[in-house]
Parts: sequence; structure tokens; C-alpha cells
Amino acid sequence: MADCVSKVELTVSCSNLLDKDVGSKSDPLCVLLQSSGGDKWTELGRTERIKNTSDPSFSQRLRLDYHFEAVQNLKLGIYDIDNSSSDLGDDDYLGGLEVTLGQIVSSKTLTRPLQLKKGKPAGKGTITVTAEEMTDNRAIVLELEAKKLDKKDTFGKSDPFLEIFKQGADGKWQLVHRTELSKPFLPETTREMFDDGSHDLIGSFTTKVSELQKTVEFNCIHPEKQKKKKSYTNSGVVSVKSCKLVTQYSFLDYVMGGCQINFTVGVDFTGSNGDPSSPNSLHYMSPDGLNQYLSALWSVGQVIQDYDTDKLFPAFGFGAKLPPDYQVSAAHHEFALNFNPANPYCQGIEGILDAYRMVLPQLKFSGPTNFSPIINHVASIASGGAQSNSASQYFVLLILTDGEITDFDQTRDAIVRASLLPLSIIIVGVGPADFKAMELLDGDDGVLRSTVGEAVARDIVQFVPYRKFKDASKSALAQSVLAEVPNQLVSYFKMRGLEPAKAKAAPKS
Repeated sequence: MADCVSKVELTVSCSNLLDKDVGSKSDPLCVLLQSSGGDKWTELGRTERIKNTSDPSFSQRLRLDYHFEAVQNLKLGIYDIDNSSSDLGDDDYLGGLEVTLGQIVSSKTLTRPLQLKKGKPAGKGTITVTAEEMTDNRAIVLELEAKKLDKKDTFGKSDPFLEIFKQGADGKWQLVHRTELSKPFLPETTREMFDDGSHDLIGSFTTKVSELQKTVEFNCIHPEKQKKKKSYTNSGVVSVKSCKLVTQYSFLDYVMGGCQINFTVGVDFTGSNGDPSSPNSLHYMSPDGLNQYLSALWSVGQVIQDYDTDKLFPAFGFGAKLPPDYQVSAAHHEFALNFNPANPYCQGIEGILDAYRMVLPQLKFSGPTNFSPIINHVASIASGGAQSNSASQYFVLLILTDGEITDFDQTRDAIVRASLLPLSIIIVGVGPADFKAMELLDGDDGVLRSTVGEAVARDIVQFVPYRKFKDASKSALAQSVLAEVPNQLVSYFKMRGLEPAKAKAAPKS
């Protein structure tokens, strides 16, 4: 499970800075700090100092690692530098900005007022921060054909495969791709041809991308045979049928291109959770006003919310009987958490938490535990987003459950259908259940198939049991469950052949 880690550069400019120097303008510099927990901040870098200006545009860029699945709290501070000391304690503070890296990259360019401290503006001063991913997004797609390979098997033909190596800056060769047996070689420059089984080397050759683009043939040379036999020419030939350089877009390309990540929550209120007034219930509120459901929601939601402009999140419950009559009806498989079916949107993650606390005492926990209604509901919205034929909308559904799923077959059918849509499903298992059904839906141990045998078009489900993170840091759960979302988003738009939309003008606030 690889984290989404990218190198990002921030470019900073300011306008209308305070003048602290008598008879001249300030000499500003920008420092970048990242929160390391609590009230501790670590300096990541500084720009150059620019003399005598109230409207600096700093050329020195500020570099840092970007992690989608973590909240990265940043502080940018502007100082008037009037001495050669690197200590900022004796320099005038012209204002600063506290912001998350997620907010910056989702806007691409962000302009905000500078503040001397919370609630106190630094005159009319503003700061503009622009993010840019540092990456070479070119990829090479090859179709190769091997002919006249030496036989390595006594009683038949070889089962050849190809290993592709790329030479690093240190001169060492790194394996970047291995083909399947006897398949076309699709996706750089030594290449070695092996026979499966004992992995006997058939031959190898070294080339460059520029040579591959000329559509040529290469002799596969076995070094030992070449030494022994003067008449030796090759152990087979590899010909290049096609070679294309393509752009391989990253998660940040799509986010910075204006793609919105729409977040929806589904909360399990079935009877197996236990009476919420009992301390043994999974919905029981501890003295600090939290439980496993709320802790999981907060952990995941605070990361996602930076990627949705309006911060309005639909939230639903399932498995409960509703007031005033508490009659059994289909509605309890998917009801608005704020009891407003016409407008199920909550303002920010705090709004979802408030709605949950409001309705919890009014519900009668029931059953069964059906996932398919809420998956189908969000899938229908995602289907509408897919109609735009642009990389502008992606959807993430978070289901919080105690794991006693009733409609397993309908749920896997719903997931297989949803795998063709711009949607990822995160399931967090609360409580002590074994969660075998959830692990089957995740599909990490095998491809998930529908009841009629249709396989998912792409992996869209990530399941994590909350108990693994009960005693870990608050960010650990989010890092685990969100780790696959960037690749899932990219895989969808790649499947559809959709490039990132052009970046929109930054919202000012």
C-alpha cells in the first residue's frame, strides 16, 4: 500500500505589506513551517530577502513532500530582515498565514489576507501561494516482438519473459517492469530475455529511448555464448513494433486541474451495535463526546474536506427506525442524517458530527444491515458526474459499520457496477467483529466478482478495521484508508481517457 508522496514547490508573492522601516519600505523574506504536532513547528525553508518593497515576488521556491492521506498544517511567515542574523526573533513580523497543503494544492493558487495573529489583519497585506508538482510525467509505451529465441527447455519451446531495467543517476540498474509469460511487452535501457522455470537468461541488449523510437531490431546477446563462439550472432531478436511517449498524469495533476472530491458518509445504526445508552454500545458517547464512529469520521473527513470547495457533505444513516412513528419502511436503509431528505448536506465535518449527535437519541436501532442502497445512491450521483466527460468530479463514500452485512450479494453487484464510475468506497469496521465479508469486498486477496461472475473494472474498495488504530495516532487511520484513493482516482480517469481540466482561477477569501 504505497502512500501518495510527491515533491511540491510553493511560489510565494505578497502585496501591501506593512512598512516597518523608517524612510523606506520593508525588506521581506518568507519562511515556511510545518506542524510537527501540538504547538511545535519545523522550518522547511526560506525564500530570499528582497530589499525595499511592499509587493515582493519571491523567486526562491519552497519545497516539501505532499501526502494526500495526511493533514499537513503549514505556516507561512513574512519577516522584515534588517540584519545578517538567521535568527528571526529580532526581525519585525509582517504577517502570516496558517493553511493546509491540501487547501493550497486543491486551489493551485490561493490568495489570503495576512494576519499578525488570529483575528488581527496585517493591514491590507495579502499573500498568494502557488503550488506546482515536481515531476516528469512522461511515460513510454512499447510493443515488442521476440523471434528465433534459443530453446531453454529440453522437451519444448521456452516460456520467455522480458525484464526492463533503467539506469539511475548513480549508474546502477533498477528493474522497472517484468512482462508476463509469452505476452506482448507493454511498458525503458537494458532489456534481458529470460526463460521461465529456472529463469535462464536467453540474452540481453542495451539501448536508449531515442533508438527505440526508430522502430529497429535488437540482437539478444548471451555473454557466455558470445565468449565461447566466434561465429555467435545472437540468441534471438527483439523487434520494436511500436514505441510511444505518452503523458502519465498524476493525482496532483487532476486536483490542481480543478477536480473536486465529493465526500459522502454512511453510518450503521443497526441493532448489533448495541443500545447507545449502554457503555457497551459502539455508539455510546464517552465523556469527551466521542466514540469509535465519530473518531473514524473525523480522522478521514478532515483530510478529504480540503478537496471540496463548498464543504457541503451529504450524510446518511441506515438500519434504524425513525421518528415519529418508528415504522419499518425502506427509508431506514438510507435516511438523511440531518432528518432533511430534501437537503441531506452538512456543513463541513463538524456539521456531520453535529447531525449525528442530534439524531442519535431519536433513533431506534433495527436492521437488517444493507449496504447496497447507499452505494447505489452515491453511484447514481457519480454517474451524473461521469456524464460531463471531463475530469472534474470524483466521489468518495465512507461507510462506518460494525460489519454484520445482510445484503452481501447485492452489495458486491453494486460495487462491480460502481467500478465503472468516478467513485471510491472506504469501509471502516467498528468493534470486535471478524469482518470477513468486508475483506472479501476489499478484493485485495482476489478480484471481486458480481453474482454473475463479472469482475470489477478497477479496485475501488478499501476496508480497514478501526481496532487496529484504536491506540495509534489520530492520523494513522486516515493514512491507511486513504492511501489507495489517489491511484483509484487516476485509474478511473485513465480508463476513461480523460486528461486533467485546466486549472481554474483561485478563489479569494
